[in-house]
Amino acid sequence: MSRAHDFTSRIVWTGNRGSGTSSYKAYDRTWDIAVPGKPVVSCSNDAMLGGDPSLMNPEDLLISALSACHMLWYLHLASTAGLTVLGYEDNPVGHGESEPDGTGRFIGATLRPTITLKTGDDQGAADAIHSEIHKYCFIARSVNFPVKHEAVYAFA
Repeated sequence: MSRAHDFTSRIVWTGNRGSGTSSYKAYDRTWDIAVPGKPVVSCSNDAMLGGDPSLMNPEDLLISALSACHMLWYLHLASTAGLTVLGYEDNPVGHGESEPDGTGRFIGATLRPTITLKTGDDQGAADAIHSEIHKYCFIARSVNFPVKHEAVYAFA
């Protein structure tokens, strides 16, 4: 039997320069993710839409959440499979498309983790775990675009 979950956040627009949205160029596309009890994350719109390129944007957050969810399930499933992960880094890429009218969407994502395993661990078994993760990861199960993985392994 399934259980319901609620995940909460608090978004606070910080881009009011004094006159609100009185005109298109009168305000900044910035906000804070300000969940009580957690560090504030300052964000902005994507730079190609007039945002601050030094801040996280929604697309950064989505691809990062997808990668982190994959990593956490990978670590769990590797542990239960008797594999020892000594390091894990990912450089995920979200593949998007934009229409002439300004609308856009993700059309896919590629996770590119570099995983360091204990010498002697079975690389084939380690690689097979990736295809199991989509059964479990909330984020991967929720997006409507394909997610691929291209893992690289090292041993230490």
